[in-house]
Parts: sequence; C-alpha cells; structure tokens
Amino acid sequence: MSSKIMLPKPNNETCLGRLLKERRSVRSYKESSLTLQELSSLLWFTYGCVEPDCERRTSPSAGATYPFEIYVSVRNNGVEGVEPGIYHYDAERNELVEVLKGDFSRQLAKACMGQRWVLNAPINIILVAVAERTTGYYGERGWRYIFNEAGHIGQNIYLASVEMGLGTVAVGAFNDDQVSKLLSLPEGYEPVYVFPVGRVK
Repeated sequence: MSSKIMLPKPNNETCLGRLLKERRSVRSYKESSLTLQELSSLLWFTYGCVEPDCERRTSPSAGATYPFEIYVSVRNNGVEGVEPGIYHYDAERNELVEVLKGDFSRQLAKACMGQRWVLNAPINIILVAVAERTTGYYGERGWRYIFNEAGHIGQNIYLASVEMGLGTVAVGAFNDDQVSKLLSLPEGYEPVYVFPVGRVK
C-alpha cells in the first residue's frame, strides 16, 4: 500500500490566492463602457510585452515563438472614446490598429453559435494563432504548444478581469470559417478562442 503525506494548509491568503478563489466564468454584463485605460491594461495583462524588444511577454511560449495575435471586437459604446470596430492589438507599440469599422458584435455572436454573452459584452478578445511560427520550429508537435499557450493566455484574461472588477468567459464553440472571414484574417491565421469581457452584472 502506498504511503500518504498530509499536506499543511495552503498559504492562499495572498493577492494571487484571492484572484484564483474569485475567478469564475461570467456570462452577464452591465450596460456600461470600459475605459481606454482599462482596455490597455487588460490587453497588456493578456499578451503584453514585458521587455522593450517584446522577446518576453506576460504569457509563456514554447521557444519564445509567440504564435498568437490578439484581436478585439468593440461594440457601440463598448469603450469610451473608441469607435466600434475590429482592432488588432500591436503589443510592441502598445497600439490598437483598426481592421474594420462598425459594430460586428451581432455577426460575431452568430459565428459563436448564438451565444448571447458574446453579443452583450462591450468587447470580445479573440486569440488568433499563426501556427507556422511554432510548427515551423517544432513540426506538428507545435500545435500542442499552441493550445497550451492559448490556455496560459486565457488564464491571464480571467485573472486580470478579476483584478480589474470585470468578468469573462472562455468561448471555444464557434464556426472557424465565419470568425476568420469576419476578422479578415490572412491565410495561415486560425481563430482559437473568444473571450467576451465586461463589468459583472
């Protein structure tokens, strides 16, 4: 019979412990805008550059290949001072680059199998993988590392949302082709995850 070791009570009365205990999936959001400062902070927590040359980010990556690009769908009045549209997050320059003008939350929700929290959230963060960056180095096994990294980034979004008084939920049920077309993604860019984010109702 194998032996057992009784562990001491975990020291979880810390900042990280609080975030982990409060982390949950939130599907209902208030009808209120985020500030541009909140969006900037959230995106940095998600996949921002820790060093000026962006060789290290807030999420671990196999071989520092960093295969993900971050897109943001902003609905009408989703972010103060930001026009509705689809944006690409340029982490190195800390900029939002407009991809498409207009509120595409309804089309995105439809592509996500009609999930209403995608429609109602002021913003949706979309993780898009450029697989060649990782598979070009690791071969087919690179896909495993890409999905691992998606999980790391997703946890960043969850914990950052808790810290900022926001809520989110990971959405993996969507039509890949519809999301790719909506975002006008180039060939080789694959949507992996969608995260609606808003103030907790």
